[in-house]
Amino acid sequence: MATPVLFIHGLWLHATSWEAWLSRFDDEGYDAQAPGWPGDGPTVDASRADPDAIGDHGIDDVVAHFAELIDQLPEKPILIGHSFGGMIAQKLLGQNRATAAIAIDAAQIKGVLPVPLSALRATLPVFKNPGNRHRAVSLDAQQFRFAFGNAISSDESDQLFERWTIPAPGRPLFEAAAANFDPHSPAKVATDNEGRGPLLLIASGQDHTVPESVTRSTFKQYRHSAAVTELKTFADRGHSLVIDSGWTEVADVCLKWLREQGL
Repeated sequence: MATPVLFIHGLWLHATSWEAWLSRFDDEGYDAQAPGWPGDGPTVDASRADPDAIGDHGIDDVVAHFAELIDQLPEKPILIGHSFGGMIAQKLLGQNRATAAIAIDAAQIKGVLPVPLSALRATLPVFKNPGNRHRAVSLDAQQFRFAFGNAISSDESDQLFERWTIPAPGRPLFEAAAANFDPHSPAKVATDNEGRGPLLLIASGQDHTVPESVTRSTFKQYRHSAAVTELKTFADRGHSLVIDSGWTEVADVCLKWLREQGL
């Protein structure tokens, strides 16, 4: 039986943005799937047409959604998440719901202190209005260029924006921002879990939304667990690394690491 792999997208991207990854992992013998978040439409256009369905879903809602999907699988999956999907993957791994996880440019978890200025600017479209906590917020092409496409050409950034972007719920960002002041924050991850499966954190050196310093600080949060935790950095990549023309390099690293873990 093929090992299931669940891909988890982050804010502002639709689940179908993983389509090339699904094909690649299927070819490698995995059973690859990419479910959407609660409220996402089946397509990019459907999601853009109904932002109200997407709004006001928080971190716990998304974790519960994927936990329910995992319960329907024949065995625990490998999780691969990007951005906030990387945080969700870490939470599910910490709950022992996955055999392993790869978190790519993952949103900051509770305990991570650095909040670089570029990250504040990238998320300003949400934070500029407190009411966005309960709404879905869209980026324009210029905002996407700064947050995702700064390490690629403007033409490629615009093409990715048109093809894959959808409105994103503001609530997860507000929850993550307040995490270090909330003892019961949904952004808390069981980083001290000794019995969890292996975890690979991937950072991008040019990422504006989740700068490398955030991922390195996340890596340090796992210092109290003897479970396998590794860090890989792509020095010249930005937040678009899973959807831009260089995605195969990232996929190759993920596949190699899974083989090294016997998965």
